[in-house]
Amino acid sequence: MAASLKIAFVTGANRGIGLETARQLGQKNMTVIVSSRTLQSAQDTANKLRAEGIDVFPVKLEATSAADRDAVAKEITEKFGKLDILVNNAGMAPDGGLFGPRVSDTSEEELQTILGTNLFSVIALTRVLLTLLNKSESGRIVNVSSVLGSLQIQSDPNGSAGPLKVLSYNLSKTALNAFTIHLAAELKDTNIKVNAAHPGWIKTRLGTDYAPMEIIEGAKTSVDLALIGPDGPNGRFIHLGKELPW
Repeated sequence: MAASLKIAFVTGANRGIGLETARQLGQKNMTVIVSSRTLQSAQDTANKLRAEGIDVFPVKLEATSAADRDAVAKEITEKFGKLDILVNNAGMAPDGGLFGPRVSDTSEEELQTILGTNLFSVIALTRVLLTLLNKSESGRIVNVSSVLGSLQIQSDPNGSAGPLKVLSYNLSKTALNAFTIHLAAELKDTNIKVNAAHPGWIKTRLGTDYAPMEIIEGAKTSVDLALIGPDGPNGRFIHLGKELPW
């Protein structure tokens, strides 16, 4: 493996925006590590991308499993010795989608499940991979968030996010944004940049067919932030090159 070859890791890459993000990064002549909850699913994704000429390496990652996170870090260390790009794409919404229960009806189980996947596992995975990212000449961390995590937008009674008040999901993305700010501040004197990406309203299982944007567009913000240069943003919330309010 050439020392200059970039290694990117996209979590939740078996479908939707994650798969397209892996595809677009792979088209930039880098090796892409793709994860899914099962090894078979990750291998199926890898086979699909290899057929397109992309250099890809599959790994099993159940995001909430500490054993899986440690195993992935060990695999990347042994095979590549570094990591240049981490796209924290894996996430979930409650069963009811973005039109879920009222705040007063949200169960503790739902809060634990959604925050466990969308926040706590992201923090844990990022921390276990920081040593590898520090070995990169230009480490990049992209946390895939949502405009629904913006407190300013959510607090606007006339805003477009008005009816989308699903506490578990929105809270997980607000907290993910806070993690982005804190980690970016901690790493500001290193070669690593950390940003949050809002993909947009995309035609995915969560976004539904009513969404105005295609999946190929939804991956663009994450890919752009993964490839920013030394003068690029750090600790920012971005959608298609434009900064969003926290």
